[in-house]
Amino acid sequence: MQTFDWIAIGGGITGAAVSYELSKKGFSVLLLEQYATPQNATRYSYGGLAYWSGTTELTRQLCSEGIERHRILSQELEGDTQFRELDQVLTIDAQDDPEQVAAAYGQFAIAPTLLSVAEACKMEPLLNPQAIAGALTLRHGHIQPEMTALAYSQAGIRAGAEMQIDRVVGFLGENQRIIGVTTPTATYYSENVVVCAGGLSRMLLRNAGINVRVYFTQAETIETPPVDLQLSTCVMPAQLKRFQLEADAGDNDALWNSPGYEIVPPILDPGAFQFQDGSIRMGQISRAIADPDAKVDPSRSEADIRAQVAKLLPTVGNLPGTWHHCLVAFSHNRLPIVGKIPGIEGIYLFSGFTNPLVFVPPLAQRFANWISGENDPIIDQLSPVLFHQNEKASSSIGSVNRGGFI
Repeated sequence: MQTFDWIAIGGGITGAAVSYELSKKGFSVLLLEQYATPQNATRYSYGGLAYWSGTTELTRQLCSEGIERHRILSQELEGDTQFRELDQVLTIDAQDDPEQVAAAYGQFAIAPTLLSVAEACKMEPLLNPQAIAGALTLRHGHIQPEMTALAYSQAGIRAGAEMQIDRVVGFLGENQRIIGVTTPTATYYSENVVVCAGGLSRMLLRNAGINVRVYFTQAETIETPPVDLQLSTCVMPAQLKRFQLEADAGDNDALWNSPGYEIVPPILDPGAFQFQDGSIRMGQISRAIADPDAKVDPSRSEADIRAQVAKLLPTVGNLPGTWHHCLVAFSHNRLPIVGKIPGIEGIYLFSGFTNPLVFVPPLAQRFANWISGENDPIIDQLSPVLFHQNEKASSSIGSVNRGGFI
């Protein structure tokens, strides 16, 4: 019976990065991903690296470490992440006061420059001048997220990790300790398990009686094939509604235990990023529904996204493209949850990233160093805390619990 030092659940950028960093430290690692063709948040990410967005000593440090990691990551992983830095335009709605919006950005590590409507449209000629009162601009990082996750996983395999396509449905427990995971067809044994399952992390843990304040949204976007149309910048609203949705939804933990309940109304943030192959991702709609399998109307969602993007970028909103949907993890305080889950030995969480593509590389490296015995005050600040902790998690170990501990 093969036993690994670590099993990482989830083959998106979080799981791929953690498995790579742990393998570099000499641990035997198994990376489990349920889909041969990923359908996760990494796959449908815009690829943006908001390294300018730190507002506290902690987030500014992670942003700084993150952009420095990205600048060398392709060389280190021996795989092209398509890292680049380009201009970002943060549009200000026509009814908003540009000066007030700009003032709100004074808290960030790098303050953007306020543009007039004419200056914004000169920088991004595809903008509709009637839709904006101005814009903010600053440099922004960008990667191809799928290629980055693939580079991480392949580098991990070269470092000794193994990868399997299999769907984790529960944890194997013995004497108040995790000793592996179960899938519909197999059992995998390990000394430790780290849950890097993004939007599915809450369901996996909850089914095992563990209630950590990690949540998820259903995110919807449209992806075009490569097109001749060229965006000069990456375009996003200056006032993203998604962050407020996450804050409001994370304040209602009890409602997340009501399957199918819509915690707060959905929001739509129009924007567009173009990749180096010419494809564009636009949207997105975010829904906070307490069911990872909640059904939505793709036709209605696509029409809504196109209508809002077309107001801002008329020629982009009408491009041919395909609607996509995925789960996006977040926490109750906009900080990732990284570290050991209290009360049970052998289980860790690496999820809940609001700024994942910037934070994951430095935190995966820090996590592996911490596991190897180094003190790390940042990991200590991000460690999981059980919400309304009780005896449920402990009593679940060793019993069948809706696909949880067996």
